[in-house]
Amino acid sequence: MEVLQYKEKRVSPRQAARLAVRSGDWVDYGFGAGFPELMDRALAQRKEELTDVKIRGGLVIRPRIEVVEQDPEQKAFTYYSWHLGDYERKLQSRGLVRFLPMMLRSLPWLYRAGHIRCDVAFVPVSRPDQDGYCGLGISNYAWRAIFESARTVVFEINERLPRLQGVEGSHRVHLSEADYIVEGEHEPLPQRSYRAPSEEDKTIARLVAQQIPDGAVLSLGVGSVPFTVAQLLADSDLKDLGCHTGTISDAFLQLYRAGKLTNRRKELDTGLSAWNLAMGSQELYDWLDQEPELFRPADVDYIHSPERIGRMKNVISINGGVELDLMGQENGESAGARQLSGIGGQMDFLEGAFRSRGGKGFICLNSVHRKKDGTLKSNILPCIPAGSTVSVPRTMIQYVVTEYGVACLTGLSLAERARAMASIAHPQFRAGLEEYAREYFK
Repeated sequence: MEVLQYKEKRVSPRQAARLAVRSGDWVDYGFGAGFPELMDRALAQRKEELTDVKIRGGLVIRPRIEVVEQDPEQKAFTYYSWHLGDYERKLQSRGLVRFLPMMLRSLPWLYRAGHIRCDVAFVPVSRPDQDGYCGLGISNYAWRAIFESARTVVFEINERLPRLQGVEGSHRVHLSEADYIVEGEHEPLPQRSYRAPSEEDKTIARLVAQQIPDGAVLSLGVGSVPFTVAQLLADSDLKDLGCHTGTISDAFLQLYRAGKLTNRRKELDTGLSAWNLAMGSQELYDWLDQEPELFRPADVDYIHSPERIGRMKNVISINGGVELDLMGQENGESAGARQLSGIGGQMDFLEGAFRSRGGKGFICLNSVHRKKDGTLKSNILPCIPAGSTVSVPRTMIQYVVTEYGVACLTGLSLAERARAMASIAHPQFRAGLEEYAREYFK
């Protein structure tokens, strides 16, 4: 029966694009390193036949989105992103991407409640098993909420995706849930690596690592500081670390190989690394495929739930920022009005760490950055500049770390916060910040 059902639904990517997509439709591509490359190419070939097709994606790390590159005049297609990856940032500079602000944990609810519309879902899935079940590969995202709200669902079988299906089906779909099924040869999965840490990054990582106890449950953001923290923990005496994170990466693989990642002490998903997205090297993807019993991949509103995160002890959330002000407000995603990335799960995990007994949420950043003219600019400012984003309000920031120290803002008045933030600023800018604090925070 499963084989017959599969054959009845199987069409070529070009047929699926013709049968599924109409002018005026909203089409969802998904999020992260999972990407429907065959359907993207097939849809791009219809640019002379369609108008006003809106495509949603986010955090794309592959080198091309064909519907964008083949229609730069945007006569047929307009591309929207929930979170700009490196490639999407380049598209934005060409005026070819529109940014959609959102809180990640609320995304499934937006679809379920009908606040946003999905007409067609292009869902990348792994090869089916003998019962017709497929895994969601490296991007669980909010796929179930999305395709259950869609008019038409296309499963794109990618032979390169890890085949894990999660605990109790937390990461699987069934062929019967698709209207059309396509397959074909895919490019290697996109890989993500990060620059080598600077001396400042290493100092920040050491300061954070000192705050992490045995049995801590880690949520590591992307970037060189979280990776360096993982390296330090892998070489430390700590044991029985856990993983409950938005994006699982090579940092966790490193901890596993060092014998540190056991998940034994987690109150939820004991023994399992829980995550929503996977992004990293081919070694990481192979690990997921070869040892599926180690993981609980799950929907974004399961992984990112502050209530669920808070039920575990010693949750440690580590993320980067762009700039913070003396009150503790953080801009984690823009340079003025220019969007750089997105908020991701920062708010979700910061709140979850606050709720966790023994939990700590860290925002890590270098105290300064060097401008194009060679001069230094402080990343700790008197106030977030007009036009810049306040990604996380002051009420949700717990720890801020630069190479000059750790500021714990919990329970501090405005004046006390300002003094704490100035104390971890670069010495070149510290006096000016202290003067501003004395004038405005009395």
